Amino acid sequence: MDNNQLKNYVIVALVTALIVLSVVWVRDSFSGGAENVNAAGINAAGSAVGGNAAVATGVSTEGSYFKGEEDAQVTIIEFSDFQCPFCGRFFSDALPQIERNYVATGKVKFVYKDFPLDSIHPQATPAALAARCAGDQEKFWEFHDKIFANQQSLGSAAYGLWAGQLGLDAEEFDGCMASQKHLSAVRADFAEGQRVGVSGTPAFLINGQLISGAQPYAVFQQAIEAALSG
Repeated sequence: MDNNQLKNYVIVALVTALIVLSVVWVRDSFSGGAENVNAAGINAAGSAVGGNAAVATGVSTEGSYFKGEEDAQVTIIEFSDFQCPFCGRFFSDALPQIERNYVATGKVKFVYKDFPLDSIHPQATPAALAARCAGDQEKFWEFHDKIFANQQSLGSAAYGLWAGQLGLDAEEFDGCMASQKHLSAVRADFAEGQRVGVSGTPAFLINGQLISGAQPYAVFQQAIEAALSG
């Protein structure tokens, strides 16, 4: 291969790489995002599931942590992974608006369920266990917020630190974590999500209507308003 051929090869390779990166950036930026594990266990990016999404029925919220009125007209069930960056995006972008406009006004009950993608997020299940252990001391949502606000710091040291910051009983919290007290509940959430068609995170059931990915607030607003008027 002479110098001209080598130069042409390098140029083509660079252009191809730039095109691929551009497509990935556009996809993740404008179609919402989700993380899922396909049949081979490989991480893949998911896209939005809009108005043609399947309706899931029979999802139990008993024992799940929730915000809002118990008998609100609309129930949103989120299946989430504490280490998933798209879940972090939903937490910081759309969730505050949903809470302000619908949960705080009594129109929506917001339920959290665990869907840890352990093969790509090794801290997903430990973080879920830590949040539930904090929940034993009435601090689930505070711990939930700590995790999503500090996703880059997940680990046992951080969980202990946040437990102290929230005023939790350290001995009770440490014992809960050591025994993996809530592991069966986390796995039950995951199995239930799979049963109703969840394959990645975040995923949402809005009165049974499945929406996938960290969609813009407007997508959730449209679905909630449709449920309220239905």
